[in-house]
Amino acid sequence: MCHNCVAGLGPSAASRRSFARFLAAGAGLTVLAACTPPEAPAVAPSSSPSVSASPAVTSVSASPSPVPVESSTAAVEPPAPSPASPSAALPRQFSLTDPASPWLVVNKHRPLVPADYVPADLVQPNVQLAVSGEAALLNSTTAAAAEAMFAAAARDGVVMTLASGYRSYGTQVATYNGYVAARGQADADTASARPGYSEHQTGWAFDIGDGGGGCGFQPCFADQPAAVWAKANGHRFGFVVRYPWMFHPITGYYYEPWHLRFIGVEAATDMAARGISTVEEYFGVEAAPGYP
Repeated sequence: MCHNCVAGLGPSAASRRSFARFLAAGAGLTVLAACTPPEAPAVAPSSSPSVSASPAVTSVSASPSPVPVESSTAAVEPPAPSPASPSAALPRQFSLTDPASPWLVVNKHRPLVPADYVPADLVQPNVQLAVSGEAALLNSTTAAAAEAMFAAAARDGVVMTLASGYRSYGTQVATYNGYVAARGQADADTASARPGYSEHQTGWAFDIGDGGGGCGFQPCFADQPAAVWAKANGHRFGFVVRYPWMFHPITGYYYEPWHLRFIGVEAATDMAARGISTVEEYFGVEAAPGYP
């Protein structure tokens, strides 16, 4: 396992070329593990609550200073990690299991409870969109942080787009079942999160695209300006690259330089300062390479 992928350092060009050849050899879908695949099946009707796009939230100030955007989250339940976990050093602690908590950990060992959870505060952020409908939504805290981050990137000459945001339980059911029908469950589990196990359902995560339109949902996206900027600066606004290079034995998913997860400015900045690459390691929970 590679442990040299600390914050601010990207994979070597040679490593990415090798990874691209790996994808071409027939394992390409693994890199799209938790994000919308380019040929996802049509969404089937679902009994889960429907969500319609709400009006765009008011854009936050374009000040280059990061803004605290965790005020709307609950901090009433103590977190699950061991007191020895790195996150235990922070003055504020949040739940690792409450879906309304910025520290929620969702992976192949830790499903959402309830499985059909719907965030109560979904909004459409005032950012450049590459999608519409539910995919253009985030929870209100993540939306405010995304607005601040996209604005800061624009001031640096980098154009980001919101390429995939919220995904309902019903959408995930249809997407995952389509993969199972086409390829079998074992292969489906490498290409799509099972329903109730996707970070996109929480409202805390989203995928970015580059304004130039290059390399969307491909390994070469790591070299696009939006990905480079987000990796170097995302922590200032509370975001981490959730599935970093060569840490799939811990996260369960291959490298996704486009998939950002909000955990709060304090935690994201502390992770970056310590050179910790995964939320599993930072919050002291077990690795989740596969479903139990």
